[in-house]
Amino acid sequence: MNWLLPEYIADALPSEAARIETLRRNLLDHFRVRGFEYVMPPMLEYLDSLLTGTGQDLNLRTFKLVDQLSGRTMGVRADMTPQAARIDAHLLNHQGVTRLCYCGSTLHTLPANVSAGREQVQLGAELYGYAGVEADLEIVRLMATAFDRVKLPLARIDLGHVGIFRALVEAAGLPGDAEAELLALLRDKDVPGLAEATAAVPSPFREALLALPTLYGGPETVDRAVACLPDLPAIRAALEQLRHLISSAPELPFSIDLADLRGYHYHNGIVFAAYCPGFPAAIALGGRYDGAGKAFGRARPATGFSLDLRQLAQLAPAGKPVRGVLAPYAGADKLLASHIAALREHGETVVELLPGETACEGPSCDRKLVQVGGRWIIEAIQED
Repeated sequence: MNWLLPEYIADALPSEAARIETLRRNLLDHFRVRGFEYVMPPMLEYLDSLLTGTGQDLNLRTFKLVDQLSGRTMGVRADMTPQAARIDAHLLNHQGVTRLCYCGSTLHTLPANVSAGREQVQLGAELYGYAGVEADLEIVRLMATAFDRVKLPLARIDLGHVGIFRALVEAAGLPGDAEAELLALLRDKDVPGLAEATAAVPSPFREALLALPTLYGGPETVDRAVACLPDLPAIRAALEQLRHLISSAPELPFSIDLADLRGYHYHNGIVFAAYCPGFPAAIALGGRYDGAGKAFGRARPATGFSLDLRQLAQLAPAGKPVRGVLAPYAGADKLLASHIAALREHGETVVELLPGETACEGPSCDRKLVQVGGRWIIEAIQED
């Protein structure tokens, strides 16, 4: 039984691995031509660096081990976003806007949901150094056009703003334990529990907290929120940011969910989640997380998004399969060897059969290299 893998850990066999790699190259090129530079953070870091500013959620998802060289606790990354923030703040040290992208494996102690694995291939893009909503708009559009590029339609992009809940908690003077309880109830959409937990919260903040789970739907939800939430400066600014984002990209399928507080301890502004038709879980997540680089020397404005390429590969339509050419063993035949080399130089997959090998069980081949009249030509392989 030593060939069995741990639960929620899986190999990527040739067909899946090929799709993941095609998507990776395709999307990284998509990011590159828009000015996002590729970085490759390490798989392991010291835990205090890896979890800086991320809150308890990421800590619980991170595998930990002891470094045999230093004796310090290290973590296997569960999210590459904090690593990108470290690179921007401490290593690049640019004064203006920095655009970074990345792609690599991450490992979680537990699966995020029933359809997710514990090892993901995380691909993402981050924009640092610009506090305006225009940066959020660039990131959301980058995400949406990435899905267009792989021909996977988006059913909706849910928008929220963690600053609204934070402003209500602060204005109501609620202690940290009450904030944590309300946060959990809102995440679970537990309206009866929320009503009970807010019984002692003064008006109008109790009514506003109870209204948050009802403030979801189309872009008109922003107007409903203006009408029923307290006119606090932070709430007014948050709703205006959402309104600006929606009006600036009318081509995108925006919806609103003001009770979506995923990443509450990490994000501090606009957050978003992208959904595909027929799939219940979010396929991409993102938002603003200003100040994540503070512990590394620079508290920069930041916004970005990420997705799991393994999940994307399951949902995106498969492209036309790339088939190869079957060639006999060249051995000392220099002419045949030169034909094989020329085909490979032009991007063809050529499987050279070994002596005694009669068929290929690897890449699928729909053509073969045959000798006719002293010349090597390609012929179609006839289906049985």
